[in-house]
Amino acid sequence: MTNKKRLLTGLQPSGSIHIGNYFGALKPFLDMYTEYESHLMVVDYHALTTLRDRDALTENIYSIVKDYLAAGVDPEKVILFKQSDVAEHTELAWILQCLVTVPFLMQAHAYKDKVAKGLEANAGLFSYPMLMAADILLYDTEIVPVGEDQRQHIEYAREAANKFNNTYGETFITPQEHILKGVGVVPGIDGKKMSKSYHNTIPLFATRQEIEKAVMSIVTDSDGERPENVYAIHQLFASEDALDALYKENEGNYKALKEALIEDIDAFIAPMRERRASITNEDVANILEAGARKAKERALRKMMDVKERIGVIL
Repeated sequence: MTNKKRLLTGLQPSGSIHIGNYFGALKPFLDMYTEYESHLMVVDYHALTTLRDRDALTENIYSIVKDYLAAGVDPEKVILFKQSDVAEHTELAWILQCLVTVPFLMQAHAYKDKVAKGLEANAGLFSYPMLMAADILLYDTEIVPVGEDQRQHIEYAREAANKFNNTYGETFITPQEHILKGVGVVPGIDGKKMSKSYHNTIPLFATRQEIEKAVMSIVTDSDGERPENVYAIHQLFASEDALDALYKENEGNYKALKEALIEDIDAFIAPMRERRASITNEDVANILEAGARKAKERALRKMMDVKERIGVIL
């Protein structure tokens, strides 16, 4: 037995991750996960709300696991598994949906934002918060590392836990969010927030040529003493003192500053890029299978308690 608190976070297999993902969420997770009894889940069922391409989803699952392994996640120190391998997630989600109201779910920021953008409001998108609540509650999770924009999802999980506990007796731990401060908003090559949807990213495992193309495309301005978009990305990879000297020496020489940024990004990425190239699909499948066995064992125990409390075990 361990006295460590339980931690869980999920990875949506939505495509290649970029340096904004790394510094905003992945690195903070890497810095903390060994301090907890950690669960790292590929939330492939969540992805179905927007992704309906079989081959793409399969490839994305392999890809996201390789990304995390290459970035430094040790599968011996975390239960790394796939959501769809543990049927109890969707089973518990149904039970929780029966305890909350439609107006309650309509207040979800993610749902309202997507509807406002004209995206299809499918039932999966609408009930997304209760599947996420099930993901969290199923493992007696105490800590959930999330970005500020995900805070409401943890509030929903707490509300679901409280509704079940008030109805059927104390069963679930009410989880707490751990807000990942990271480095705030990582800017993209156009100065906006780095995001795949904006097509302004620098991929985390980019080749040297891809890094050069992306960095040389960074939007620069002619005002001020330094190109702020270049500097904002550069400060992720070098100390303030080193950058102050570099940018003073090359004031006005944007090409030289971009070339320096290329060198620093490539030096940072290259070791991870090499590690990733050595990870096979078979390695990923074996790790997910081992993780699923551990997760399934815990999930089954919890669901037996849940089923007994709601009255379906005779």
